Amino acid sequence: MNIIGIIGEYNPFHLGHKYHIDKIKEKYPDSIIIAVISTSFTQRGDISVLNKWDKTKTLLENGVDLVLELPFVYSTQSADIFSKGALEILNELKIEKLIFGSESNNINLLKDIAKLQINNKEFDLKVKKYLDKGNNYPTSLSLAIKDMGYRKIDSPNDLLGISYIKEIIKNNYKIKAETIKRTTNFHGNNKGIIKSASEIRDLINDNKDIKKFINYDDKLIYKNLDYFNLLKYKIISTNIDKYMTVDEGIDKRIYKYIEKANNKEDLIKHIKTKRYTYNKLSRMFTHILCSLTKEEAKLPIDYIRILGFTNNGKKYLNNINNNNINNNQFNGQGNNQMNQQYNNNKGNAVIYSMNEKNTIMNTLIYSLITNDETLIKKELEKPIYIK
Repeated sequence: MNIIGIIGEYNPFHLGHKYHIDKIKEKYPDSIIIAVISTSFTQRGDISVLNKWDKTKTLLENGVDLVLELPFVYSTQSADIFSKGALEILNELKIEKLIFGSESNNINLLKDIAKLQINNKEFDLKVKKYLDKGNNYPTSLSLAIKDMGYRKIDSPNDLLGISYIKEIIKNNYKIKAETIKRTTNFHGNNKGIIKSASEIRDLINDNKDIKKFINYDDKLIYKNLDYFNLLKYKIISTNIDKYMTVDEGIDKRIYKYIEKANNKEDLIKHIKTKRYTYNKLSRMFTHILCSLTKEEAKLPIDYIRILGFTNNGKKYLNNINNNNINNNQFNGQGNNQMNQQYNNNKGNAVIYSMNEKNTIMNTLIYSLITNDETLIKKELEKPIYIK
């Protein structure tokens, strides 16, 4: 049996994601698929249009066996930190393979570039050179890769895949990385029934029909997710430089324009620079909104939050619990939480750490934005179980 990990935001889950899972099942029919997912807030600083419980149920109904939550502190940061959190959790669940979508579908190239970036002072200097010229980090990374003699890599899944591979190499994880060819163009203009998540979100924002691009009830999709008034109140009422990613005096620019801005896009338009891109600012705003401080962001992962599982996933959980997952990294709490919280699908959620306590607060804020009062109750209920 193959134990396979996948990582995704699923904002929202669509037919391209189903294709990814189906191709894994086709290649490895005797497998357990474990997904680590972003939940209420995503890496690009977006509000998820699909809540974590509907994502979980949809994933379980489409071939995934076990769904785990990527903590907010990792899910709303840059690719390297996002990857660090996701791989740390998947390694704890003893996966053997990580399979991700890739534009190039060239795993050897991505591995070579990942190795190039580890402990390479020449590469680091080239990245710094492009950063000093005012480029953002992904652009600087792509240009430095090209300078080192490789073809330019600037597509998002390939860049994220390189971050995954770096984490595997740096930590000596016994995980083999594999790719599946991405079927869509991230920048849009895709024909047929498979569209990218960003295209689908654009359709949602334009109030257009998305039914043919998803395989579940479109009534689950949240619309009109505007949190600017909440953000504005938070900014004008607190000292924001204590929050994660508020650096280099950007707080002064935010304070300068917050009263003049009418919405998030307007605020970003006034304060963004080459270094502070739209995505970086959006992530920063979610950190401010959810009160993620720089000190809290330093805390390690000391829990594993399981959102749902199938019967096969349940059996796998019981198996790794009986064989003891590695708890040194999780301060001895990860396996204890699994046993107390999820074995036999009997336990309700138990909060163990500051990171997980923040999850409750984030869900409260998310429930205000989505106007969905059921989410707090769901946060404290047992995980989803599909036989």
